[in-house]
Amino acid sequence: MGAARGPLANAHRGRGAAKPCSRSPEAASGQEEETSMTVAHTITRRQFVTSAAAMAALAACPTPGAAENHPFTKGQSMNTLTPYLLFDGNCREAMEFYHSCLGGELNLTLVKDSPAAGQMPAFQHNKVLNAHLLAGPMQISASDWLALNETPVRGNTVCLFINGGSPAELKALFDKLSPGAQVTNPLKEVFFGMYGALNDRFGVRWMFQTKQSN
Repeated sequence: MGAARGPLANAHRGRGAAKPCSRSPEAASGQEEETSMTVAHTITRRQFVTSAAAMAALAACPTPGAAENHPFTKGQSMNTLTPYLLFDGNCREAMEFYHSCLGGELNLTLVKDSPAAGQMPAFQHNKVLNAHLLAGPMQISASDWLALNETPVRGNTVCLFINGGSPAELKALFDKLSPGAQVTNPLKEVFFGMYGALNDRFGVRWMFQTKQSN
């Protein structure tokens, strides 16, 4: 197994910005170098952010059938803020779970089904290159962690925040996301409304809030 050279590989290592995934003659002709997936590296915050940004840039590669839903294919300027989650090999499972909870439309692209396949080693081909869930006003994008020789570092300072809706709607969604989760704040009435929080079974933190019931 080898780690391909080229703009995409460099971007995932935190050395540069990702270029459009189907426009890289250098990557197409790059030679592979031996890489050990058992070596864990502690990465800097800057490297992690760069890798995450590179993966988010891959969201610009259209998912089959998702052109009408993807925020970057509607001719919009930079006016959409979307949470982008990075999973350690279980992106598909997580996004299908969120789809079952939130509804809407889920589009997934695997590495092997994209122009990036030629730039990535074979063991990465069944991983998710990009996933996008659109459920009404809510949307989540995600991918598997594809940075070779770097390990994901999970933080506790960012969460997905669901705000609004009726208390009954909020409770229904909280209950759907609760199986296997660590409920840190049971959903209940507090001085600023109804509030609750949990870390779901994939380690993603969610916060819920709506106005007090009358």
